[in-house]
Amino acid sequence: MDGSASDYWQLHFDENGTATDSAGLVAEIAASGAAELFLMSHGWNNSEGDAEALYSGMFPLIDAAPGVPPQSRYLGVFWPSIWFPDPPAGGTDAALSGAQIATSLARSVPEAAAPLATMGSLIDTGLGHVEAGTATPAEQGAAVDQFHGLLQNVFGGTTASTEDDGESALIASENPKRDYAALATTMGSAQPAGDTEGLGDIFGPVWNGAKDALRVASFYQMKARAGTVGAKGLGPFLTQLHAAAPALRVHLIGHSFGARLVSFALNGIGTPGESPVASVTLLQGAFSHWSFTQAADSPFAEAGALCAVADRVAGPLMSTFTAADWAVGKWYPKASFLAQQDNQDTSAPDRWGGLGSDGYQSVTPSADISLPLRPGTPLAAGTFYRADANSVIKDTSQSSFAGAHSDIQHPEVAGLIVAAATAGT
Repeated sequence: MDGSASDYWQLHFDENGTATDSAGLVAEIAASGAAELFLMSHGWNNSEGDAEALYSGMFPLIDAAPGVPPQSRYLGVFWPSIWFPDPPAGGTDAALSGAQIATSLARSVPEAAAPLATMGSLIDTGLGHVEAGTATPAEQGAAVDQFHGLLQNVFGGTTASTEDDGESALIASENPKRDYAALATTMGSAQPAGDTEGLGDIFGPVWNGAKDALRVASFYQMKARAGTVGAKGLGPFLTQLHAAAPALRVHLIGHSFGARLVSFALNGIGTPGESPVASVTLLQGAFSHWSFTQAADSPFAEAGALCAVADRVAGPLMSTFTAADWAVGKWYPKASFLAQQDNQDTSAPDRWGGLGSDGYQSVTPSADISLPLRPGTPLAAGTFYRADANSVIKDTSQSSFAGAHSDIQHPEVAGLIVAAATAGT
């Protein structure tokens, strides 16, 4: 797919939600005669080539799905998601150095390239001292403090909505030596320290935890960035598109953090009357499953950031989930491990869980469905659907860390998107 109007359109945003020639694109789409627009956003770990591959795989599946409306067209959103190095799952990624992680992150946070390089160097130097048995506890402790200060300078200004703010506790830590070691144990990148370890054994988990801290901080910033691009970029674009082509129906599709982006676009649409959105399908969403929850329905008496904007969607709101998505089901809540102190009871509601693990939580009205969706399944406007995708999104061979998180290119998934798009028509 080359991104031309004869194939599909592309919409590019920078990290602040500023679009490239959005007015020209609005005019082009409005003049095209399109009746239905399927708009999709990619998630994490995406170069433009990765995003292009996703769209060139998904859009033809949607176009070939039974019941796809005539005059359907397609638009792919491109935004600067952050390359997210896998934590060491099964030891396969343990060789990643601090410098490699920092260099990779600098591609998406170029203004922080210098402090990121210093952080990478501090990790590698610290681990080198651990291996060689050199450096005193005071020297190692001072280096950890320097690393944490840089982490706070680079990522401390990041903010996400309350229900998605669990990672901020690590960035704000006042005891990084303790908390980095605990993080390394939580993530499995180091064994827990005992009572008789020497200096190297003490600081090995600390510096491995510093690697994980970089991942957590980048994860948090990317999540916040997705919301910013959605609310400040895509939302206003959709408002402009509706003004230019009032009859055009838009179907929002988001994968991973792209699910947060298209959802927060609803926050950027002023009123239901300004919205062209006819359906929303979130594929393995990497953001809070409480985001659409009303305060009165929340077990924490907290309203989600999107609790007041579901009425910007004229049709149903879908969210797939599967136990095979290890990135959202296992790693996502671990990134908020310091904030877990209010959720130690495993029978209690999962405060820091993600949509891709169990779908929307405490939303009304809601219903449960399964993939593959049976033909003729009734779908109602304004209803949140938890779509059990365990029988379809299940290939964990793609990543020893993320599991089936990106295993979404299936006819059954495309069928769900089309079913949402055509509900009630």
